[in-house]
Amino acid sequence: MIKAGCIVSVFLLLTVTLCGQEQFKGFFDFNWDAKEGKIWLDVNDRWDQEFLYVNSLSSGVGSNDIGLDRNQLGSDRIVKFVRSGPKLLLVEMNYRYRAESDNAKERLAVEEAFAKSVIWGFKIEDKDGRSMIDLTPFLLRDAHNVARILERTHQGTYKNDESRSAVNMSRTRNFPKNTELDAIVTFLGSAQGESIRSVAPNADIVTVNMHHSFIELPDDAYAPRKYDPRSGFIPMSYYDYATPIDQPIEKKLIIRHRLEKKNPELPFSDPVEPIIYYIDAGCPEPIKSALVEGGLWWDQAFAAAGYRNAFQVKELPEGADPMDVRYNMINWVHRSTRGWSYGSSVVDPRTGEILKGHVLLGSLRVRQDYLIAQGLAGEFTDDDNNTEMLTEMALARLRQLSAHEIGHTIGLMHNFAASYNDRASVMDYPHPYITLDNSGTLDFTNAYDDAIGLWDKRMILYGYQDFPQDVNEDEALENIIDESIQMGLKYLTDEDARSSGGAHPYAHLWDNGNDAIAEFNRLTDIREHALVKFGGQVIPEGTPMAYLEQVLVPLYYSHRYQAEAVSRLIGGVDYAYNLRGDNQAGPKAVDALTQQLASSTLLKTLEPEFLELQSRIVDLIPPQPAGYERHRELFASYTGLTLDPLAIAESSVIHTLALMLHPERLARIHQQDIYDASQKSLTEYLHMIFQKVNTLSADDPRHTALKQVVEKQLVLQLLKIAGDKTIQSQVAASALLEISTIETHIRRQPDLPSPNEWSAHRLYVLHVIEEFRKHPESFKLPEVKSMPPGAPIGCGY
Repeated sequence: MIKAGCIVSVFLLLTVTLCGQEQFKGFFDFNWDAKEGKIWLDVNDRWDQEFLYVNSLSSGVGSNDIGLDRNQLGSDRIVKFVRSGPKLLLVEMNYRYRAESDNAKERLAVEEAFAKSVIWGFKIEDKDGRSMIDLTPFLLRDAHNVARILERTHQGTYKNDESRSAVNMSRTRNFPKNTELDAIVTFLGSAQGESIRSVAPNADIVTVNMHHSFIELPDDAYAPRKYDPRSGFIPMSYYDYATPIDQPIEKKLIIRHRLEKKNPELPFSDPVEPIIYYIDAGCPEPIKSALVEGGLWWDQAFAAAGYRNAFQVKELPEGADPMDVRYNMINWVHRSTRGWSYGSSVVDPRTGEILKGHVLLGSLRVRQDYLIAQGLAGEFTDDDNNTEMLTEMALARLRQLSAHEIGHTIGLMHNFAASYNDRASVMDYPHPYITLDNSGTLDFTNAYDDAIGLWDKRMILYGYQDFPQDVNEDEALENIIDESIQMGLKYLTDEDARSSGGAHPYAHLWDNGNDAIAEFNRLTDIREHALVKFGGQVIPEGTPMAYLEQVLVPLYYSHRYQAEAVSRLIGGVDYAYNLRGDNQAGPKAVDALTQQLASSTLLKTLEPEFLELQSRIVDLIPPQPAGYERHRELFASYTGLTLDPLAIAESSVIHTLALMLHPERLARIHQQDIYDASQKSLTEYLHMIFQKVNTLSADDPRHTALKQVVEKQLVLQLLKIAGDKTIQSQVAASALLEISTIETHIRRQPDLPSPNEWSAHRLYVLHVIEEFRKHPESFKLPEVKSMPPGAPIGCGY
């Protein structure tokens, strides 16, 4: 059994002279032939013995957009060597389909029914009476699919070059239960993408390190635990063809670490072996301390489940390798741009037992929180070292992030409804909660939580409670779920929350509170307060004034996520992952009054007063100076190098309209009107938006220009819906009707006495509508400027 707490700090390397080769004793004995640069693996009598094989990336590319990070885990699979004469095949077994039966022939029938995969083939050679294989080509291959990823991310076409690749003995080691092998692998190609050019010294030659782990499978003493969709755990599944026909053939288990009490009869006990996570030695202070503190929050959850000191965070021992499967790791990963952090695990595919938790934390992400705090409350007028509050908010976010990603590696899903229950889980994505008192002072004290949440404790209770022998585990687990429901704790995860057209009123990312509208109003008050105060004082002396633009971006768009939370109320449906008999209510539409209030709230973001960027701010920010290029973290612009307040506003307008006019949301509005007469019809809803836009104030040239931006974008968004052949036809029909209403309204307006901006605006709107009608199949919407990224860049959890 591989346990996270069983650490052997002394490398078990025995060096002997055998024909000039070093011999390494361990799980798989191997020889290192330094003269030939080859690893010879001893497979004598090791065929048909299953083991776990994991590939990973021990040094990366450094670009978030490409996604090849240092210490990134690859695939884990159960394999075995199969011999045929002088050949040895490394075969990946197929544990997704099996027969859990005592009947060997029944098991064989399933095994033979489904494909396996031969990963590699070797020639067996006799070395001093032992059967050996040359493992070197296997180690130097593209095990991590680097070339495919570079091509998929449009960086160019590459292939690995064995002449520039070699075994890396500095990270090749052997232990009784795992063999760790490392290789330097080089790829040659013709660079095409900017991302690879930005990180590689020669973008046509990309060299990384690939790691290979051969691991002894755990013993059979681990007890799998069943999956319940209400539990918050990550499931693993397989098909058991030995299942009686009156039971489901697909079996689902949760993934979790092995954790047992020394005395399960006691309500509080030390564990047999604690779960220990190790912090990356390359992580600097004060970040390292923040990550350790956040990680240790989980001990609060395990304590609530009856364990004493069950979860620990320590420094990685000197000389230990973070890719060694025996070490649960918190890795500090550098990239050229900010991006997501990840929590992944090495899991036994047979049982769901986690053998290694592996966290990757992007080092640049913390700077975005610092930037948010800087825009809200930066004050460098008298003291360029006035950074304590800004730094503390960034470190508070790191504590929460550390706990969050570790949560994935101990088996937990996201809970994007946790904000409804007052930050009940670190598995949510939290927006900084900053308050504004009556004196106009911003308070960052509670920007992020400082402890594990109630939902987290309930999850650990479900996944890790060690029940006494006389307790019926199935009944006990059901009681834990029932108690959580009775406590009013909500749980909704990725599929409910990530889509901008999502239905659930409480499942969304980067929000706060149980009242999305009230929180939106509170947050926009803070945004307005900060914009009024915004000026050169938010950056230190000697900083280029152009840097104000980067600080302004997250401030101006600070409403973006709470606006999405409000949009979930429109056409919203409240539901739970209910099972028959658990007494949870079925799906229910959000009431008409709340939907109307949510619509009115979002329409405020289309008002010129909300969108306008004051001229004093525009006049503060010059173009980027020499040596400081424009990049995606800055505002989009139609005006070249200069700040473009209309493009800035347009991006915000598009964001709001895309939420309000999401085709799935519109389809639900239409459906709800059919079943509930109190709900607004889809045609009424669309016309309400136009009426609001049509009556926007235009009392000065800036407001006039902003109103024109909003009207154009409303028409373009409606044309997009009307021409979409993939959405519900009645939604497209209603959009088409509203376009006709707008067109009629414009044509009825009196002619203006002389050409002006309004004349041009009306002509443009009529022109695009006419072009759509004439050529609906070939009609293309004009390209628009999108918001700079808000969430971490790239895809991930």
